[in-house]
Amino acid sequence: MASYISYWNYKDGICDFLQTVFPQVIMWRSLRLVSSLGLCASAFAQSSTVNSYVSTESPIAKAGVLANIGPSGAKSSGAYPGVVIASPSSTDPDYLYTWVRDSSLVFKMLIDQYTSGQDTTLRSHIDDFITAEANIQQITNPSGAVSTGGLGEPKVNINETAFTGAWGRPQRDGPALRSTAMITYANWLIANNNESYVTDSLWPIIKLDLDYVMNNWNETTFDLWEEVDSSSFFTSAVQHRALRQGSALATAIGQSSVASGYNTQANNILCFLQSYWNPSPGFMTANTGGGRSGRDANTVLTSIHVFDVEAGCDGVTFQPCSDIALSNLKVYVDSFREIYGINTGIRADQAVATGRYPEDVYQGGNPWYLTSFAVAEQLYDALIVWSNEGSLIVTDVSFPFFQQFDTSITPGTYGSSTSTYNTLTTAIKIFADGFVAVAAKYTPSNGELAEQYTRSDGTPTSALDLTWSYASALTAFNARAGKTSASWGAAGLAVSPACSTSKALTVPVVFNVNVTTVMGQNIYLTGSVGALTDWSTTEAILMSSADYPIWSTAVTLPANTQIQYKYIIVDNGNVAWEADPNNEFTTSTSGITTLNDVWR
Repeated sequence: MASYISYWNYKDGICDFLQTVFPQVIMWRSLRLVSSLGLCASAFAQSSTVNSYVSTESPIAKAGVLANIGPSGAKSSGAYPGVVIASPSSTDPDYLYTWVRDSSLVFKMLIDQYTSGQDTTLRSHIDDFITAEANIQQITNPSGAVSTGGLGEPKVNINETAFTGAWGRPQRDGPALRSTAMITYANWLIANNNESYVTDSLWPIIKLDLDYVMNNWNETTFDLWEEVDSSSFFTSAVQHRALRQGSALATAIGQSSVASGYNTQANNILCFLQSYWNPSPGFMTANTGGGRSGRDANTVLTSIHVFDVEAGCDGVTFQPCSDIALSNLKVYVDSFREIYGINTGIRADQAVATGRYPEDVYQGGNPWYLTSFAVAEQLYDALIVWSNEGSLIVTDVSFPFFQQFDTSITPGTYGSSTSTYNTLTTAIKIFADGFVAVAAKYTPSNGELAEQYTRSDGTPTSALDLTWSYASALTAFNARAGKTSASWGAAGLAVSPACSTSKALTVPVVFNVNVTTVMGQNIYLTGSVGALTDWSTTEAILMSSADYPIWSTAVTLPANTQIQYKYIIVDNGNVAWEADPNNEFTTSTSGITTLNDVWR
């Protein structure tokens, strides 16, 4: 059941303190303090903007979702009952189809709203969805029949007939996501004394999907962007969740004979999931193939779709507040800071527009609304858990993430009664709101959400009225309000020591450089290893000017390794290197290293 946790007070921490002592500020004449007051004023203004946006956009997004569901949705003419159209757009791009993945994610959101009591009018939509998906399962399609691979078919026509054109198939996340949505509904029905419907009607549909996952999880798949055929972190993670929930449901309704097989393969998938981790600079590689950097919204979407409030900050299941998920989030977000024109001039510790992956060229390679909302949602989820647990933990792995908000932070556990906890959680709440504010800035006045907004000026583009965009807004808004979904059993899971994962030792390194700059100039870091972008000037790491004239960033680097690096000034596309020779040092075998340099 959903819960509401009241824990965010916009006057917490440093901003409250500064407001209290404001009359003394003029006496202190501290530029940094006055600057902090300015930041607080900006944070309060942002909070007001986001509050207003959430209030006005929520009903628009909900209406946008329902308008795209057949048969009576305002924009879903021709769609059969319970069929979710991805978008009413039929040309450039043509999204007038129903995808199993999108439909399942949308109905998971609606089922959560219904079962939590947030919206009790959705029952007929949910029942229509179940009927539609049962029909779709049985459609023979280019991927096969129901028993020969057809469940991996990503999309069908909105009249429940096969789409036979060329496409990236199979996509093996769909059956997992569909079963998860239906299991959520089944659990609610059981709790409300309707087990017979679950056993007789829902279980046969769910079991088809679970059996497909159990038997095919270790086969290659196209990723959720339908472009890369390999193994995909998002797909593996949602498959793992589906089998865990499926095993529990099977046991609950007396179908325990299949539970053992589901559990065995769930354990194998959990083991495999650990192998996606790239320890330096600390992110989950989205796909095992594809030839890209691996930095991808795939991983952020994974974190929010496997969120289990009872699992705490568990890293094995990639919970939103785990050290690896937070490290991954920073690496992902930072990869977009310099590639979009609309991000120009935004500080390295502030929210920016994000997209699918930095190498993206589809429809111009723009930011997506759903990815911006996903970043916010992961951070809101993290704040929920820290509030529940009354503390947060900074590790060597998550240190670069937290160092964005407190340059004096050190690894350790910080209880909710400490000023450090309050400083960090207040700053992270502001950071999370920043991503919603970015989406709000580029949402048109009518509230309609397209798939993307242009990288140059933020104009909505690509498919209009994207159902997934609306659903992602609603789940982010719920997370902001402290609402959570039912637990799926992630707590306490462990992997065998034999599981494949990178054992490479890494250490956090803080780079500080004293540089006086002029308006429009930024300082970047690049160096001799991959985590320092291999001397790239186009992908160099933007440093934070929060403590100007000290520019700072934290990076996770291989331990006990000789590193060379330099700082560069970028001014309107022009690059200036600091003087030779290269800076050089050897990383430690443990602990944090802080380098304090002066521009040469």
